[in-house]
Amino acid sequence: MAETLFEELKRYVDFGPRDEQALRSLHEVCNAHFTDIAHVFYTRILEHEGARKALAGESQVGHLKVTLLSWMEQLLRGPWDESYYELRCRIGRMHVRIALPQHYMFGAMNLLRQEFNRIIDEHYLDQPQTLRVMRTALGKILDLELAIMLHTYREDLLAQQARNERLSTFGQLVGSIGHELRNPLGVIETSLFILKGRPLASDERATKHLERIGEQVILANRIVTDLLDMIRDRPLKREPLRLGEVWKDALTSVPLPPGVSLRADGLDGLPVLQGDPGQMRQVFVNLLENAMHAVGEQGSVTLAASTGKDAVELVLEDSGPGVSDAIRRRMFEPLMTTKARGIGLGLPLVKRILERHGGSIAYEPHEGHGARFVLRLPLPPAPSRVPA
Repeated sequence: MAETLFEELKRYVDFGPRDEQALRSLHEVCNAHFTDIAHVFYTRILEHEGARKALAGESQVGHLKVTLLSWMEQLLRGPWDESYYELRCRIGRMHVRIALPQHYMFGAMNLLRQEFNRIIDEHYLDQPQTLRVMRTALGKILDLELAIMLHTYREDLLAQQARNERLSTFGQLVGSIGHELRNPLGVIETSLFILKGRPLASDERATKHLERIGEQVILANRIVTDLLDMIRDRPLKREPLRLGEVWKDALTSVPLPPGVSLRADGLDGLPVLQGDPGQMRQVFVNLLENAMHAVGEQGSVTLAASTGKDAVELVLEDSGPGVSDAIRRRMFEPLMTTKARGIGLGLPLVKRILERHGGSIAYEPHEGHGARFVLRLPLPPAPSRVPA
């Protein structure tokens, strides 16, 4: 069997059973210091504007400290196998998603190295041979960590650049053909209006076909609009945004099959935000259409809304089959779709609109079946927060 990249890296730094045993012993010594190390680590990070901005400032540090505690636990306890390698790869990919500059990785790893070495020096002061063994094992595993993160960072960055190039080409193509399609669609719509007023419309079969033509013209116009919205920055209307009202308005555009239940909780108690009601309506319509497609003729869709310290959170869940791991990483990319009919613009538009409002959307898997999307929108300054 061919040697994996992780095996090659371990062989390169000569990481073996003796180092694993040393790290497990070191865990018993360092475990009580993990919380203090996490505090020092993120205090230093928040001193640097670039890293603070990438990590969303102080609001995310509480969550990130818990993640760092888990990271240190696995660092010193293992097992240092392929699952460990895959878990570390995700960290590099996350750094690409949040646009964390690479030099912060080196600085962060050096800070952890200093903190662990300080503990080693203090604990093994009278055991110079053991001290060297511990320092050596720690150096190897931290070098492996850095190598893995840099490798995946580079891979994902190159993939992201390739996607951006494709999107640039996509934008140029859409921009050139979108406006050209508007003209023939306008002619069809005008001719259809004229035909509906003629005696031909009294024929039941002809009326049915005229209606079908009208529906398809509306669909084609919507596709063109969605395509153009992906490549242009429509100005946001900054006005009072009442999400409960926007949600109810969106429901009028999404048919609800008889066998599907729909429930929304917490919307009435949300504060009034600032944003564009029309674009937020599009967010709800796109998500609801995806949910209805996922559950089919039988199932449930729920929306739960709540207000946090600095953001409103909306959790939309459905009882459908969920999203596979293969699709999950690309689900917010344009032209990525699992539908037989559709061009994959719904979720990318949702993401774009939310980000332009200063918010975000994430797919968060949960136990059982079904998709779970978590939307966050920033709260306005405290004096202007009033219930909707």
